[in-house]
Amino acid sequence: MERQIAYIALFAALIAALGFLPPIPTPIGVPVTAQTLGVMLAGTILGAKRGGLAALLLIVLVIIGFPLLSGGRGGLGIIQGPTAGFLLGWPIAAFVTGLVMEKWRSGNLFLIAAVASILGGIIVLYSLGVLGLTINTKLSAKEALIGSLIYIPGDIVKAIIAGFITQGIAKARPNALLSRAQR
Repeated sequence: MERQIAYIALFAALIAALGFLPPIPTPIGVPVTAQTLGVMLAGTILGAKRGGLAALLLIVLVIIGFPLLSGGRGGLGIIQGPTAGFLLGWPIAAFVTGLVMEKWRSGNLFLIAAVASILGGIIVLYSLGVLGLTINTKLSAKEALIGSLIYIPGDIVKAIIAGFITQGIAKARPNALLSRAQR
């Protein structure tokens, strides 16, 4: 049990640490950050439940005021800004990424982790992010979706990186890949 809690805290810290890399501003108000790579890795390495909890832990810390988002942002106000759908979607994205990892048991691990990251960390996350943009801005759903397309190439690169990192961890420390642990 303690090990599970430590992994959840470690990956919440990893997602936060990736926020220290400078964000790249965009026209729609949602910056490009490295933190979604951490969300993808939480799912591919920890699995659905633990990965989702790691992202949720970070979001709770941010909402109560810790400046753990890129650019040193934090506080309750994040749920009213343009990034709200993306941020609040992180636990769901990590969960879906981890669920794909847990269910897809055979095949090339790099490919499985990359596809899981694309499904959870891009498709699911963008769905929630676009919804948040339409709620918290004056953008229509179409405008929010079109504006979000600029992130896809970078997020595909992040999914590929997550695939390589996950495969490397599986080779170096197979027992650390909790998403593949036998139940």
